[in-house]
Amino acid sequence: QVQLVESGGGLVQAGGSLRLSCAASGSIFSINVISWYRQAPGNQRELVAAITKRGITNYADSVKGRFTISRDNANPKTMVYLQMNSLKPEDTAVYYCNAVSDLVGSWGQGTQVTVSS
Repeated sequence: QVQLVESGGGLVQAGGSLRLSCAASGSIFSINVISWYRQAPGNQRELVAAITKRGITNYADSVKGRFTISRDNANPKTMVYLQMNSLKPEDTAVYYCNAVSDLVGSWGQGTQVTVSS
């Protein structure tokens, strides 16, 4: 079982930046991929960015060129970050961290990101 805790959300003006952090604990050695998802009110949860254990990254088209997923090289399976630049009001959502370990997915509690226009 993997436990995830997100942090770094908040209120920011359009064009601003935020960095989200995801701290993983528990059965981290078998984590294959860590992802960031987001869910806005009335919308389905959607994939924002993902990074595999080999460091391969993937992004939603809506955030390419603005968001960057990375990990702590000293602790690649315990800390993952999402750097969000040039934020837009449509980026407003609760952001969740997800880890897949032995084909089982775990979720954090989420962190609110609000972008004002």
